[in-house]
Amino acid sequence: MSLIELFILALGLSMDAFAVSVCKGLSVKRLRLRHALITGLYFGGFQALMPLIGYFLGTQFQSLITDIDHWIAFVLLVLIGINMIRESRGESEELDASFGFKVMLPLAVATSIDALAVGVTFAFLQVQIAAAVSLIGITTFILSAVGVKIGNVFGAKYKSRAELLGGVVLILMGLKILLEHLGILG
Repeated sequence: MSLIELFILALGLSMDAFAVSVCKGLSVKRLRLRHALITGLYFGGFQALMPLIGYFLGTQFQSLITDIDHWIAFVLLVLIGINMIRESRGESEELDASFGFKVMLPLAVATSIDALAVGVTFAFLQVQIAAAVSLIGITTFILSAVGVKIGNVFGAKYKSRAELLGGVVLILMGLKILLEHLGILG
């Protein structure tokens, strides 16, 4: 996977965190820099950690499923993408204005479950895991920090669009992986 492909994947994965960050920004009457930094650290940290865990889990099973690994990557990315698109059409969620551990930890885990599944696919692809998780973490950190500010200033206007875009990107990445493996794309 090229650096550009990894960056596009990182953008797609970070859209859930961005959308929740926008909601967190909505929940704050008086936004401070620490709100953006806390949100970025939680979401970026978990978005980097989860694919790493997924990668190590995937490497344990890689030899057993080498013949169908491209199908697994395709199915996981498409399912995650469809779920993000479905969520983009749902009701906007109300979030607690707190940025404490008890609020942020579950949000960080929930927004990074997709990254765990993507990490499993990394085990089957030619991915340099350190570069991949770093790029995903940094991208998510930046977008989450910016998302808090956008939410505070502009409201929920961008939440559903971010989730929709993220879902489409993940589906396209899954399709590309499958088509490359089948020899349709060079």
